[in-house]
Amino acid sequence: MTQKLKRQSQTWLITTALVFIGLVGPAVMAHPGSGIAVDRQGQIYFLHTGSGLWRIDRRGQATHLSRTRFHWLAVDEDDCFGNTQFPSGPLGEIIKVGTNPTVLLSSDYPIAIGRDGNLYYPSGGAGNLRLMRMEPSGSSSVVVALPPMANGRALPHIGGIFAGADGSLYYTEDGAVRRISARGQVGAAVTVEPPTNAPSIPATDEHPYLRGLAVDAQTVMYVADSGDARVLKITPNGRIATVVQTQSPWAPTAVALFGRDVYVLEFLHTASDMRREWLPRVRKISADGTSTIIMTVERMPGAR
Repeated sequence: MTQKLKRQSQTWLITTALVFIGLVGPAVMAHPGSGIAVDRQGQIYFLHTGSGLWRIDRRGQATHLSRTRFHWLAVDEDDCFGNTQFPSGPLGEIIKVGTNPTVLLSSDYPIAIGRDGNLYYPSGGAGNLRLMRMEPSGSSSVVVALPPMANGRALPHIGGIFAGADGSLYYTEDGAVRRISARGQVGAAVTVEPPTNAPSIPATDEHPYLRGLAVDAQTVMYVADSGDARVLKITPNGRIATVVQTQSPWAPTAVALFGRDVYVLEFLHTASDMRREWLPRVRKISADGTSTIIMTVERMPGAR
């Protein structure tokens, strides 16, 4: 793999020649990844579905950490799962990358580490999804069965999951966000309506299509609406506002918080199921509302 990193004004550009022979096998889900997180030091981790896991340090320097091309991640700040043996099978796989912190990568379903040090993830099939808890020992248990229906059909999956500061868990359905209390009670959904003139995102025909989310200490939610190319801010009283509107074919897939700053993982969506065409970039929305692209990943001409 050839790598070239250069700084252009406030934007860092990684130019990579991606060779896909020898990387992790074929795509398991026909959409770009939804993995971004920020650790205690302010380092940003994000997944490029075409080349794997990257880290941006506090100086803006990028490092390629893993070639595993999974979809979701969670940062294990205290290395609780450093010695955990994760099972693998037809429902997906979780692997570990690095230490201090350990980054967990998930192939087929979103994951989150709670303030209690446990790992949370969905399990099951359409109309029969359950939220699971895994302890660092590897022992797992059911937290709650999720409502079986969404938008008049059996709920096939969830788009994202986030562990709140108060022990609550939040997850996205295609057009709504739900909260699970610390006692395991699933609350009413905050329903998101599509915009009047919904954009056309390649290979995406759902409006809205909610994926990754993050929740601050005041329970304000930030949600990536991939179907409508926007990041939404949802207040505790249910008020919804757009904080970022991208232009097709770019659309956000995940968000992360660090202090009062919001980081957004965006992908260039294409109509084909070719990972090398799904190019990511990372956006920073500062507390004053300033929006800046801080990193873009591109292919070199002629890359395969």
